[in-house]
Amino acid sequence: MKPSAIAWHRAESLDAAAAILQDDVSAMPLAGGQSLVVMLGLRVTAAERLVGIAHLPELVGASEEAGLLRIGAGVTHAAIEDGRIPDATDGLLAHVASGIAYRAVRNLGTIGGSLALSDPAADWPVALLALEATVVTNTRRIPISTFLQGAYATPLEPGELIRAVEIPRFAPGTRWGAAKIARKVGAFADSLCVAVHRPGVAPRIALGATARGAVLLPAGTAEAIAAADPDADAFRRRCHLASVTRTLKRMEA
Repeated sequence: MKPSAIAWHRAESLDAAAAILQDDVSAMPLAGGQSLVVMLGLRVTAAERLVGIAHLPELVGASEEAGLLRIGAGVTHAAIEDGRIPDATDGLLAHVASGIAYRAVRNLGTIGGSLALSDPAADWPVALLALEATVVTNTRRIPISTFLQGAYATPLEPGELIRAVEIPRFAPGTRWGAAKIARKVGAFADSLCVAVHRPGVAPRIALGATARGAVLLPAGTAEAIAAADPDADAFRRRCHLASVTRTLKRMEA
């Protein structure tokens, strides 16, 4: 199957892209395109015009300020994997990035694109939920727990684009763990978990590949895991239990 005919527009700036998307409900932004192009090809979504934003300087690069790491929405998974941006998480960001799909996908796929799609099995929503990140758009700042509204659901409005993600820098003594269970390398996760334990506060345990997408667990118990994905079948429940158990063991190691 092939996508229907689509017009292409290379935005001159982030504001220009936002204006087009605000005025044209049939338009969609395109950065890495590793999810959107596939969806267009399968005709599970449709657009009459694509607005290219991957080249915009406002969306690339990273910086550190006042204890926060700010990552541009257009930064690729590969750039994070390769350490081409500052590391404020003692290796957690690079670890997560390296487990996403395949290198060819990581070379083009972006952190902002992953968040905007909010696929239930995506890696970045889970990791950023555990990291207590903030999503910065061209109009506002949104805590990650508010931004993630369920499977493929976010509060983004017409003309609103993710500009960056802000992550609090790890304090000394912060520990983390992560585990991903998939049928093969590069496949979508059957379960994934990321936990961050900052000194003096309770660990944040985020579970992904649930029916609702990334969710916070109040504890790493079997009961809490079952409540987070109540409609999961026996196989997925076992995967969730394994991913959470492995994550907590690695965090405490």
